Amino acid sequence: MIIAEAGVNHNGSMENAFRLIDAAAEAGVDYIKFQTFKADKLVSGSAKKADYQIHNTKNSTETQLQMLKKLELSLEQHEQLIAYCKKKNVQFFSTAFDLDSLEYLHTIGLEIVKIPSGEITNLPYLRKAATLFRKVIISTGMATIAEIKDAVEVFTNAGINKDNITILHCNTEYPTPMEDVNLMAMLHIQKVFGTKVGYSDHTLGIEVPIAAVSLGATIIEKHFTLDKNMEGPDHKASLEPAELMAMVSAIRNIEKALSGSGVKEVSPSEQKNIAIARKSIVAIKNIHKGEIFSDENIGVKRPGTGISPMKWDEVIGKMSQRDFEEDELITFE
Repeated sequence: MIIAEAGVNHNGSMENAFRLIDAAAEAGVDYIKFQTFKADKLVSGSAKKADYQIHNTKNSTETQLQMLKKLELSLEQHEQLIAYCKKKNVQFFSTAFDLDSLEYLHTIGLEIVKIPSGEITNLPYLRKAATLFRKVIISTGMATIAEIKDAVEVFTNAGINKDNITILHCNTEYPTPMEDVNLMAMLHIQKVFGTKVGYSDHTLGIEVPIAAVSLGATIIEKHFTLDKNMEGPDHKASLEPAELMAMVSAIRNIEKALSGSGVKEVSPSEQKNIAIARKSIVAIKNIHKGEIFSDENIGVKRPGTGISPMKWDEVIGKMSQRDFEEDELITFE
């Protein structure tokens, strides 16, 4: 599953939001994800912005509340986005950041809840999500194994089967330095919890999510934007539409490459090349009937339609039953 995270990269503009949906649909993602919140229920008036938010918004005096107020979507706007997603044949998804927003996403029929990294230690939020949804995606940026365990237990204690829980490895820095990705931690999470795993990426570029798929990630989440140079908190660590398309194409190819039986066997596409690429035992000079096959008169050359060189010992020392011309395949007669 590929989730294109539009997040708040619409900058409060419905025109931008529709264009983001267009780009996600064209790239071929499974879901486009927005964010559902009421700013005054998400942050207090005194909450400061993160360093990356200050840098990306070029505004050091604005509070988180002031920033987020400009980025929240009304319920009416949600309905417009959902309708447009249906028109474009891409699935609408959103992350809720407060209890009322969780309730709203449930009422509009979302079957999966995405727990953002910042809410993994929010017990009332986790309990509410566990009562409303039966499929859970948990993002783990900034979290320890012990904190992930506590969050997972909220859902399993509510009767949610581990088969319906996917844990995303994540680093909450925008952009994430490559040396801090620690991608193998995704496999550690899988070993510890026995759930499906995925990766929520905040690095620059597309290499790491592609690598995550090759390691077994079942979900990839990646921020994208219309233009990295737009003003806003997340644009700099997001893909532009062409990059999103390239990432999706690469991941789809990896998915195909991983879809085989896992048994080493001859594939249908390479079957036809066996005779061309392999070799047979051939006469390397004219051989007369009654001569003994030896290193002096037989060798190995393409094509592979004759006696396999693996039967060399069965041929050496035998008497030729007929004449062979140079380069003619040796046959058992």
